[in-house]
Amino acid sequence: MVMRSRRLEDLLGGRLDALKYKDITDLVSNADAAEGEDLDYKQAHYATDDKGKEELAKDVAAFANHTGGLLILGMAESKGVPSKVMDVDLDDRHFRHIRQVIASNTAPPVSYEAIAVPNPDAPGRGFFLLAVPRSPLGPHAVTAPPTKPTREALRYPRRGGSGTDWLTETAVATAYRARFSAAAARDQRMTDVEEDLVDALADRTLPHLIVTLVPEVPGEMAVDSVRFARYESELRGTELYLGQGHRLFGDVAVGARRLIVEEGGGDRAARAELHRDGSAAIVLPLHRHLSKLHSDEPDWQFVEPGDVVYQLLCALPFLASHARDRAAATGTAQVKATLVDDMASHPCQRLKIDMYRPEPLPLTIDFLHRTAGHRVPASTQPCGFAYSEATVLLDDIADHGVGLLQATAALADELLHAYGLPDNQLITREGHLNTGLFTDRNRGAVARWAAQNPLISSAE
Repeated sequence: MVMRSRRLEDLLGGRLDALKYKDITDLVSNADAAEGEDLDYKQAHYATDDKGKEELAKDVAAFANHTGGLLILGMAESKGVPSKVMDVDLDDRHFRHIRQVIASNTAPPVSYEAIAVPNPDAPGRGFFLLAVPRSPLGPHAVTAPPTKPTREALRYPRRGGSGTDWLTETAVATAYRARFSAAAARDQRMTDVEEDLVDALADRTLPHLIVTLVPEVPGEMAVDSVRFARYESELRGTELYLGQGHRLFGDVAVGARRLIVEEGGGDRAARAELHRDGSAAIVLPLHRHLSKLHSDEPDWQFVEPGDVVYQLLCALPFLASHARDRAAATGTAQVKATLVDDMASHPCQRLKIDMYRPEPLPLTIDFLHRTAGHRVPASTQPCGFAYSEATVLLDDIADHGVGLLQATAALADELLHAYGLPDNQLITREGHLNTGLFTDRNRGAVARWAAQNPLISSAE
């Protein structure tokens, strides 16, 4: 994951992981590019002695404890303004040193992205970027041995203007409390967002997949007439089902601190609720097959693994794009995927259920024989309610990167464990597709999507 910052991307002319050498050299003498809360320059690599290790740990922790930021190695500055290009070596030795120092001298270890921007006229040299997102795990302490006398066992830096401040004991205690209360608040937020959507569709009696996403660092989506018109146009043109190109949302409305998006009418239509803080949930109906095991009437229902995995694969980038692009949330997010045989089986369902509502048929996850058309058992037991959770990187998911496949695999595997399946077989944890195992309804769509996406590797 690369940190996303509108200010830095506007200043540099593009995403941090796509910058060219000239994009950075053009910063020389640009007063708008002066060092600040989110930007710092170093004319050389950090020294390998204790002082250098302490300085590197302090600089990355200071950004992580504040709003995030970018360190540019290979640029001299004068009074904070970039003044002269000073290319640094881009060899693996420096990558490894930086990784080791940050991992060993910050607690918890600071998350960052190292980016090499080579000089086209000097192979092996150029700019070395360290992109540090704001961290939901703060405060991060510097554990490197202090090079100046101090009574503090752990020191907590935070970026302040173009310099670094050290947090007081009170500020550290407050930050720790905020970390743990934020985690509890996210859990409650996940439940609230999921409950609202489940309650809205409580009368549905078919198997459904519900996917809920809550950013670890919330955003803010403004809603007014002008913006709503833009959102409505965007959402009506959104391709929810990857690779199909024709199934779009039909209705977009404003709800209480959210947008409500529906594919259409009926109990086989998708519905999503997109909240102002970047949280979102979507419910997707699953294509079920009926079986007659013990009587002349259907007494069993099953869903193919390919249907579950495909719906997950479609839902995740839709939700992540909302969080990042409309609400400007950044960093990581918590995701929960829930599979139910009937909406009444969902524990979040709070409304009174009709006493005459028929009991749902036992649900399993099984394959369908392509030619004979009969069930090929895969599950070892039925399950009416299953869920899985994961932490995802918003950019990887929204940009349809390999991280999307990896997150889908992790969530799908845990869901299918409830039915006795060891893994989903369609996407590996490393992010490779096996398109041949998807269903007849979505196999071609997945193959087309993968072929059109250079970030995705397909393994048949």
